[in-house]
Amino acid sequence: MAKQPMLKFVQVPRDMPAKRDAEERREDFHEIYAEYADAKAKEQASRCSQCGVPYCQSHCPLHNNIPDWLRLTAEGRLQEAYEVSQATNTFPEICGRICPQDRLCEGNCVIEQSGHGTVTIGSVEKYITDTAWEEGWVQPIKPAQERSESVGIIGAGPGGLAAADVLRRQGVQVTVYDRYDRAGGLLTYGIPGFKLEKPVVMRRNEQLEQGGVEFVLNCNVGEDISFDDIRAKHDAVIIATGVYKSRDLGGPGSGSDGIVKALDYLTASNRKSFGDEVPEFDSGELNAEGKKIVVIGGGDTAMDCVRTAIRQGAESVKCLYRRDRANMPGSQREVQNAEEEGVQFEWLTAPKGFVGDPVEGVMVQRMRLGLPDATGRQMPEVIEGSDYVEPADLVIKALGFEPEELPKLWGVDGLEVTRWGTVKAEFTTGATALPGVYAVGDIVRGASLVVWAIRDGRDCAEAVLQQLNGASAVAAE
Repeated sequence: MAKQPMLKFVQVPRDMPAKRDAEERREDFHEIYAEYADAKAKEQASRCSQCGVPYCQSHCPLHNNIPDWLRLTAEGRLQEAYEVSQATNTFPEICGRICPQDRLCEGNCVIEQSGHGTVTIGSVEKYITDTAWEEGWVQPIKPAQERSESVGIIGAGPGGLAAADVLRRQGVQVTVYDRYDRAGGLLTYGIPGFKLEKPVVMRRNEQLEQGGVEFVLNCNVGEDISFDDIRAKHDAVIIATGVYKSRDLGGPGSGSDGIVKALDYLTASNRKSFGDEVPEFDSGELNAEGKKIVVIGGGDTAMDCVRTAIRQGAESVKCLYRRDRANMPGSQREVQNAEEEGVQFEWLTAPKGFVGDPVEGVMVQRMRLGLPDATGRQMPEVIEGSDYVEPADLVIKALGFEPEELPKLWGVDGLEVTRWGTVKAEFTTGATALPGVYAVGDIVRGASLVVWAIRDGRDCAEAVLQQLNGASAVAAE
């Protein structure tokens, strides 16, 4: 009788891949987690309880078939595990690295609820796909048949690239327009290398390009090409621009030099890692070296900023957040990593102004949590008379992102937006009020997760294919 390969969570403890020592990882931008060895990946995958109702799968935006690929990994059938993994996920090696598994699949693992420690789903997912690339199991995109129809995609972030992948595999001609000089969006320029090394993203960009996706880069829609011209060139258009407009912060001195936007700061750092010329970095404007850094915000972007500043050689790095640790929106795992690396968190603090120009300090108010608001979250309240000044040479605002006014920017009538400025689109299909125009990802949802953008891109591509197939059927009659 074959030995049961699964249900070993009672005998086998949870074990993450080895994490590099904090002192060592402070010195570079390489990923902080080592790769699983094959035996370790099998061992950790074997802890899965193979639930009848897999909450890990239902809480994954892509509904990845996690129990099946864990079982295949435990049985040593790694190529099959990869096939199952990539059937629902365009970029599993990216999700394995940057998804907040503690809030999604792993956070809903049944054995975690029973006190045995969650299965390390993200690390196994990363291992499966990294191995697939090494072994040559990741196949080039080769459509069985070319189609004459074309789709234009505005935005080369995860949503746009996921849609491009699905459409191109079906033989559709795909052109992706993007304002940056490299595809990938926030995967390329927003997320630091210690969470997602850039060759991982570039490898996918190359796969799409070699598979026949055309990239038109350094292209600002509304300036270099009009939205109407893109519509005229293609049978369908997908808007996947993301949200890049930074939320701002008022108060006395908010316009002082030395107060910068998180995305500007992270983009400069990532460009430097590519070897680009970055005058704003070289001048010191967007470089934390030797400076007292204050980051304002409590999301994952703030965590990216504080950990980047540590690696750039900051004298000190402090993070101000108006709620407490339990109520912050960012990943708790990222907070722990930041603390290990030397970041100081000042919980229940909020800025009310800035001192000096260039900035010399942040005027800080201490807060307490009051009654819950309509969403159920306790509202921060100011503690009167508790103000102090936090010294700072560089202040980074990581307060989240809002959508740009696309109808106004692009001069397009009929593209409806919500009261939040996001594009109004049909749930699941992404269809907008304009015929043949779709929208996916953050420009529809507001600032959200990469995994949701991938889900939206895949769903929208299927809807576009249905539209194209319907048009083909009508034309054939």
